[in-house]
Amino acid sequence: MLYLDYAANTPVDCEVLDCFADITKRYMANPNSLHLLGRQAKLKIDEFTENIASLLKVKASEIIYTSGASEANNLAIKGIVQAYRQNGRHIISTCLEHPSVSGALTYLQSQGYEIDLVDVTKDGTIDLEHFKELLRQDTVLVSVCMVDSELGVRQPVEEISSILKDYPNCYFHTDATQAVGKIPVPFEVADCITFTPHKFYGMNGSGILVKKEQVVLQPLIHGGTSTTIYRSGTPVIGLAAAVLKALELSYGDMEERLAKVKKSNEYLKEKLLQYKKVRMNSTEYSVPHILNISVQGVKGGLFQEALEEEEICVSVKSACSVPNSPSRPVYAVSRDKKNALCSWRISLSHLTSQEELDCFLEAFGRCYKRLAG
Repeated sequence: MLYLDYAANTPVDCEVLDCFADITKRYMANPNSLHLLGRQAKLKIDEFTENIASLLKVKASEIIYTSGASEANNLAIKGIVQAYRQNGRHIISTCLEHPSVSGALTYLQSQGYEIDLVDVTKDGTIDLEHFKELLRQDTVLVSVCMVDSELGVRQPVEEISSILKDYPNCYFHTDATQAVGKIPVPFEVADCITFTPHKFYGMNGSGILVKKEQVVLQPLIHGGTSTTIYRSGTPVIGLAAAVLKALELSYGDMEERLAKVKKSNEYLKEKLLQYKKVRMNSTEYSVPHILNISVQGVKGGLFQEALEEEEICVSVKSACSVPNSPSRPVYAVSRDKKNALCSWRISLSHLTSQEELDCFLEAFGRCYKRLAG
């Protein structure tokens, strides 16, 4: 099978897996235990946390380990609004968000919070003028993804952060799951930033919430301090080590990896645009790792199935999205429901070879001829 769905999951790097296994075997005790082996485990996980913080240029006290980005997003969003509910019950977000963000917001709406979605421009970025219009004195949270998972558009998080300086009672959360480990990420711009290492060749089952020191959260999980008062549970020292290793590998080789993905993206776009019914949905602001296209008149799910018969894996939308519905991000950009229903996503890696790209293009040509020709 040819895998072109790296935005959904990446293969764990052997160095990461070896690191996880080694640390798990060497440190068997609970880091919260008070005996010698527990204290040794605590010192080790603290060391990993310090090193992660150093790489991200944040404080170790700002690192919260979670089970994944979905939990991290829920903790950030629900934790902020519940801790600061006296500031207001108004939240601003976008239609571009991962379901773990939009689902959390839907839940909060059922609890009486007011949710406004900022408009998206034709280039996929949010309309900053509309954003300013939506802001109110009782706006308690703004949640805008750094890079969305369907179009791959990088949002102007620096500008959002600057605008929010005039709203001291409003907190800013950004889901950076599709950004960390792939492109440079400015961790200073938001009060809470979330990500998971399984998007950059780390382990599944772990995530990180970077929370500014002065920000308070209402925990989702109660029952002990663990590595932080904000998230109870026995710390998994092997996963902390694996997060660090995945970050070290991605940060150490980021420029070279990014250049290779850009080259692959440009090659695919050039070849695919030779087909008259192909429409590019990703924009000039999209990261090169994600290429969203539509084939006019052919539903995205049908084209995905045809490619699967050719032993090629792509996604119609985010892996966590509702199936058989139009892509909200694609519709927001194109204002065309049929186009949104026909859209699907290719997601690339530095591991994607030229041979694989050519194999995909040959299969695409056969599917196009059969379904759209």
